[in-house]
Amino acid sequence: MFPLTLVIMVIVIIGLLMAILGYYFATYNRFQALRNASEATLNQIRVALRKRLDLIGQLVDAVKSYAKFEKETLERIVELRSSIAKASPEEIRKAERETRELLSRLIAIVEAYPDLKTATTVMKLMEAVREIEDEIARHRYTYNNIVQEYNTKIDTFPSSIVAKMNGFRKLPYLEVGGAEIEVRPRIEF
Repeated sequence: MFPLTLVIMVIVIIGLLMAILGYYFATYNRFQALRNASEATLNQIRVALRKRLDLIGQLVDAVKSYAKFEKETLERIVELRSSIAKASPEEIRKAERETRELLSRLIAIVEAYPDLKTATTVMKLMEAVREIEDEIARHRYTYNNIVQEYNTKIDTFPSSIVAKMNGFRKLPYLEVGGAEIEVRPRIEF
């Protein structure tokens, strides 16, 4: 009935359409997975920043008995902690900068009081802060790697076609400004 070449052409066309649809759905799902992974990692960063702020608050409480500490510092910790819940990467960058400044001021006070530097509670809290700093750095690294892959897929052909068809936009990197990178909070005893 049908010539063999027509049947072969129909099979090839159907196979080609199936391959294109398969690629489209696989690429779309990868974009979604990367976007979800970036959100999950941002949430981990938010949790780590909250932990850091909690530890700074505990350090402030431990330091209070040795030295007068500004009331505004405690108020700022509370404000920063509540602002992190839905913070964008830019807001997270700002909160991180501010917590580093708070931590640096607190460490300066600890260093000014030799007895305080050797207090067991302060030593444990300082170690916990060091661990949180490492955790935040790991999460930031993971987030930026996910964002790099996501943004690269948006920029490269043929995945850029899927991105444009679905309105995917580049995600912002979670960057720390030059000064923050150069001056990591020192935690010394």
